[in-house]
Amino acid sequence: MSRQPPTAEPIGRGSGLGWAAEQVSRGTGPAPHDIEGFGPAPAPGTLARAAAVTSTVGAPANVVPAVAPAPRSFPAAPDTSQRAASIVRERRTRRPLPRPATPRVFVVANQKGGVGKTTTAVNLAAALAQLGARVLLIDLDPQGNASTALGINHDEGSPGVYEALVDSVPLRKLIRPTAVPGLTAVPATIDLVGAEIELVTLPEREHRLRSAVVDHLAQPGAAEDRLDYVFVDCPPSLGLLTLNALVAGREMLVPIQCEYYALEGVGQLMRNVELVQAHLNPGLAVSTVLLTMHDGRTRLSAAVADEVRAHFGDRVLRTTIPRSVRISEAPSFAQTVMTYDPTSAGALCYVDAAREVAHMPVPPTPEEDG
Repeated sequence: MSRQPPTAEPIGRGSGLGWAAEQVSRGTGPAPHDIEGFGPAPAPGTLARAAAVTSTVGAPANVVPAVAPAPRSFPAAPDTSQRAASIVRERRTRRPLPRPATPRVFVVANQKGGVGKTTTAVNLAAALAQLGARVLLIDLDPQGNASTALGINHDEGSPGVYEALVDSVPLRKLIRPTAVPGLTAVPATIDLVGAEIELVTLPEREHRLRSAVVDHLAQPGAAEDRLDYVFVDCPPSLGLLTLNALVAGREMLVPIQCEYYALEGVGQLMRNVELVQAHLNPGLAVSTVLLTMHDGRTRLSAAVADEVRAHFGDRVLRTTIPRSVRISEAPSFAQTVMTYDPTSAGALCYVDAAREVAHMPVPPTPEEDG
């Protein structure tokens, strides 16, 4: 059974397995075998005709020519939308999450790229929403990958977080719905590329996002409508955009890839966090560390995980996120893995991580420590 959405059209169709299959069968559909299961049956094409011709060339006169076997029949890809909806309903009712007393603002950051930062931000936010929480994701990365994964249009000229930072537009005017009930987002557009240059001349340049978030959370409304979590997806650098996120956040979530080079940037990241705590946001705390791209077959993943746990202690979630084809595929269909394949190993691990985050205590403020 194909686990690929039946109507989705992936981005970048001209390469990879789908392209190779098209070259082999010349337009007869995907190959019958893919990485995770069977695809739809190909119609008789180049390969079938070649087999029939080969079986008759040079055959003795008294030998009946071989007949090319009928193409193997595979079930068509099912519409999984109802099944996914059923899974989400079950997740909401099986073990409801405790609601935080006040909204928790997480900054998802790591100066090193390629560690699963954006993937973690969108999938953890989606998992919490599927479990019944009300979540807002703010895409602060000019690449806009989080916006893409949530299926939000973020073309040039579309309103987004740039307007909140530079023009002080209220977040309520910029928030967009997503395909996940309970999850909303403020997208990043290409305009954000030049935002750091424009922010240099603005007053309170490091506090612009904090002011926008505080004003939004202070709006009156019914208790059941208030946000439970805010996630800010940062660019992989320490510029004014990331500084705005670190000043706006109360908690920091650090995804760390289970590979050697991932450890090299952690020390510098912690030094930068200490500088922010000392000069801009004393209430910021590194509350959560999530191990990503874990490969249980390798000693390296285990060694990196052990070293990270030894350094950060109980701030490291017990759940690790595995390397997963489904997690990698989901953004090309403008989806999170939570909707693309809600029963995949990657989706289930993000659900477990979301439950851990929801039950973790909120770090004390400096006033409470003092």
